[in-house]
Amino acid sequence: MDRSLYLAMTGATQIMRAQEAVSNNLANASTVGFKSELSAFRSLPVQGGGLVTRVNAVAVGIGQDPSQGSMTSTGRPLDVALNGPGWIAVQAPDGSEGYTRAGELQLTADGQLTDAKGNPVMGASGPISLGDSQDIRIGEDGTISAVSAGSAPNTVAALGQLKLVNPDPSQMAEGSDGLMHMSNGGQADVDPNVRVTGGALEASNVNASAELVKMIALSRQYDMQIKSIKGAEDNAAAATKLLQSN
Repeated sequence: MDRSLYLAMTGATQIMRAQEAVSNNLANASTVGFKSELSAFRSLPVQGGGLVTRVNAVAVGIGQDPSQGSMTSTGRPLDVALNGPGWIAVQAPDGSEGYTRAGELQLTADGQLTDAKGNPVMGASGPISLGDSQDIRIGEDGTISAVSAGSAPNTVAALGQLKLVNPDPSQMAEGSDGLMHMSNGGQADVDPNVRVTGGALEASNVNASAELVKMIALSRQYDMQIKSIKGAEDNAAAATKLLQSN
């Protein structure tokens, strides 16, 4: 295979991978609590025979942008926004513990507290169930207070507390379910320093303008690789004609 063709093909493939991360960020520009995915091109040695100086530029994910998204007041009692670093613990579809910053909480018909995707929200001793409660409020430490059914309107009691955690980001990885998980498969410890604001939501921290600039730049780089492939093809065709004429 022509070396220039191989290099251009590899470059185009990696640019397409980088474009996927940018597209995902733009698609989640309005997703509550979404953190922008970061990616970069990294030089990796080519495996196999040949000189050790051979390297490929490979598009790899380098984590998430931890910066705080803007906070929007909603006035909805079950909405919570994390102030600074931290995560809300939920039960993932496979039964493990996952973590999210999307604080758009819901209450099912049977009184179970879930996130917007239907994952049960975790407390200190398991999923939180509020039963038939009214006038629900969530404090800055995650304590959930409400008036139980049949009680006097001024009888407010603590019914549970959100499990708020703040593990080292290097120990976390995003799962296929869209939630963050501990890399070792374990569970993060409660961090009493994590604070939330009730009646508000954290917006996505994606900078749409910056992502669009990245998309345009990657598209132009992809076009250059395609032109290189076409150039290698034209050179091969010209060489074939010369051989045939001889």
